Amino acid sequence: MTETHPAVLASMNSAKFAMARDKQAWLDLFAEDAFLADPVGPSPFDPSGQGQRGKAAIEGFWDKAIGRANLTIEASQRIPCANTCAAVLRVTNDLGDGKQTVVDMVGIYEVNEAGKLQSLRVHWSWDALVVQLRALGLM
Repeated sequence: MTETHPAVLASMNSAKFAMARDKQAWLDLFAEDAFLADPVGPSPFDPSGQGQRGKAAIEGFWDKAIGRANLTIEASQRIPCANTCAAVLRVTNDLGDGKQTVVDMVGIYEVNEAGKLQSLRVHWSWDALVVQLRALGLM
């Protein structure tokens, strides 16, 4: 069953804890030397596009991005392979006052032997989000 695959569990718990705004539980999913790129490539969250390495940097990402958001994360598919899981996601951010953004993403979750996230690479278009924010008058 895919629900017991360690990388699938990590992807499910990552979404669950992000939606619950449970920072500590979300951070506990990661190995000490984990890598995070969300999105992959340059963005205001990561201007260099080099990603975040280590729990302190990943915690900083939470504070800038996830912790400030009111997210609903739906997975239409989770595909396990070896120690990874590719998850096809739709992420809705409720901005209040009836405003929201919706972004389609693909997350690649890689776990180590202990089942901790060693790397998380999330592919999505920052430019597509900017178009939505401008249409809402927020940029």
